Amino acid sequence: MIVLASQSASRRAMLEAADIPFRAQPAHVDERAIEMELDGAEPSRIALELAKAKALAVFAPHEVVLGSDSLVSCGGRRFDKPASREQAAEHLRFFSGKVMELHSAAALVRDGNLLWADHAMASLHVASLSDAFIEAYLDAEWPAVAGCVGVFRIEARGVQLFEKIEGDYFTILGMPLLMVQAALRKMGVLQQ
Repeated sequence: MIVLASQSASRRAMLEAADIPFRAQPAHVDERAIEMELDGAEPSRIALELAKAKALAVFAPHEVVLGSDSLVSCGGRRFDKPASREQAAEHLRFFSGKVMELHSAAALVRDGNLLWADHAMASLHVASLSDAFIEAYLDAEWPAVAGCVGVFRIEARGVQLFEKIEGDYFTILGMPLLMVQAALRKMGVLQQ
């Protein structure tokens, strides 16, 4: 069994669907402070450092702790979860017709020691979105997408935002699950 250092319903659902035994224990880290320390760093590095911080923040003696984080960059800007419906609409207008990069990272820790960490990136080509589409989309998806970086749930109506997607489905959901599974197998936590 592993400990998932997250409150993310999407990450819990991924582990449950993959039949990876886990218990969830949310990590309490100041993500904004870590992001400020890493100001100017590549989005993949920021996601990786946040994943490590979350895994290291959970105290679970002798257990493997999984930390994960995702962030979106587009047009040279980094985006966090929208703070309001208005901000969600602003994000969607900015993403319209551009390529959104979604960076997902994960880290595995045991007894305060980093055992493994890695990241993956997916490119999501956003369709041209009219204001009418954005309003109708948010009417249907808000507030469910309030906790989603990129303002979408790919497993729901969010798929309508995109013309083309390059990358791993699990990475888009918020965790590079295939990489995590491979690391857990190497550690003997998952059966090969």
